[in-house]
Amino acid sequence: MLREKVEEALNGIRPALQADGGDVELIDVTEDGVVRVALRGACAGCPSSQITLAMGIERAIKEKVPEIKEVLSV
Repeated sequence: MLREKVEEALNGIRPALQADGGDVELIDVTEDGVVRVALRGACAGCPSSQITLAMGIERAIKEKVPEIKEVLSV
C-alpha cells in the first residue's frame, strides 16, 4: 500500500522529468519510510540531479505520503 502511494506521487512529477528527457524509477520502499529511486535518461547524468531529487521528487513524495522519511537515489 505504501509503495502504491509513492508510485502515485511519482506519476505526478514524472511528466516534468520526461519533458526534460529524464525519468525516475521506483526501486524500493522500506517499512521504516525510506524510498530508493533511480534517475533515468537525462536525469541520470544531470549536474542538477540532486536538486531535482530533493526539491522535486522527495518533496512530491512527502507531500502525498507523509510517512516517508527519506528519498535516496541509487
